[in-house]
Amino acid sequence: MISGKVVLGALAGIAAGALIGVLLAPDKGSDSRNKIVKQGEDYLDSIKVKFNSILDSMSGKFDGGKADISDSGDSRKKEAKRDMQPTAG
Repeated sequence: MISGKVVLGALAGIAAGALIGVLLAPDKGSDSRNKIVKQGEDYLDSIKVKFNSILDSMSGKFDGGKADISDSGDSRKKEAKRDMQPTAG
């Protein structure tokens, strides 16, 4: 989870630097605003991709843990049934 915070912090720093660079550029105001909007959309898309990647990773870990628990429960049920059967003798 810490790596996610680092990535978001880095993206925020990059976005702030790009915003300052665009604002200080000698372009017309409308051109600068268009650049800011485009860069904002690009950063938002990259954040969405990273977020979905983290979410998929967490989902996979959750599903894997759920399967392990289910398998463990099934094996314990089989052991209990085997222990309950009368022995010949």
